[in-house]
Amino acid sequence: MRVRLKEQMEAYRRRTGEPMTYAVLAAQAGVSRASLESLATRPGYNATLATIERICVALDCAPGDLLELEPSEKTAA
Repeated sequence: MRVRLKEQMEAYRRRTGEPMTYAVLAAQAGVSRASLESLATRPGYNATLATIERICVALDCAPGDLLELEPSEKTAA
């Protein structure tokens, strides 16, 4: 699973004209900045569905916009 957080933050900026930083998103979503940075940069970081929902609400996007399924070696076989 790949998290497209940075891409969705940029998409938000393009739609609204408002810059979206980790600090702003953390405040709007009620999620810690450290969690956002981990979600964006650490492969395999496990976020709760509540966290994903809060981020999607703040960025005005759907979970499918934020998460991308990448085939793994197990599923590719």
